[in-house]
Amino acid sequence: MHNSLVRPTSHAEQRRSRTEHLSAALPFIADWKNGTSYAPWPVWSGSTTKDARFVPIPKKVAIRLYHKALEWNRRGKLAGCHGGLIGSHVLLVLHSLIFDFLNHSTGRLDPSYNALQRTTRLCRQTVATALARLKQLGIINWIRRCREDHDECGRFVLRQETNAYAILPPSQWRDYMDTDIPEPPHPATWGACPPLPSLVEQAATDATDGDSMPAIVRRLDSDPGDTVASALASLGRAIGL
Repeated sequence: MHNSLVRPTSHAEQRRSRTEHLSAALPFIADWKNGTSYAPWPVWSGSTTKDARFVPIPKKVAIRLYHKALEWNRRGKLAGCHGGLIGSHVLLVLHSLIFDFLNHSTGRLDPSYNALQRTTRLCRQTVATALARLKQLGIINWIRRCREDHDECGRFVLRQETNAYAILPPSQWRDYMDTDIPEPPHPATWGACPPLPSLVEQAATDATDGDSMPAIVRRLDSDPGDTVASALASLGRAIGL
């Protein structure tokens, strides 16, 4: 006979009881009993608590990078890409990164999505898509960051911070061909190598220095493409005979 104060429990009730007990102890399964679960700290995967190291970019360099991106986009239009290779919205976000948020002396660049929305007047999804396109092209890169904190109950939590961005040099841009190649120095420029004298001039110098006829002939024969030198070499061999 069962005690009226003791009610037998089913296996399902026992499992539910164990789950509720676990959910009270582990915050990341607090809603398990309702069929949902979530992470203890809502931060992006790959986020780091380490300090980002920014690289200074002089203002002139940053402006030149932006104009290279404009030229690259224009080349895409000429090649038949509608809107250019990069795209107007993507260039608008790049312009905002360089001219609204980049600290040229320290290289610091960590605007929030909300800040980029205000300066570009684009929606959040368009900003996110533009940033992803810039990263795909190799024009920028970023590090996801978070910080250690405590909640109102004093428990340890991680809180998401803004991304740390970096503007990359054109050498890192994917499939980019830099047309801004410096011209070779003028021969009169200091440090430029003077042209070598012709074989005939060198042979004349050898003769003045008292070199033998066979040595002079060998000098004249050293470049088969010099027809004048080759003819003089043949004449020298004939005289030597």
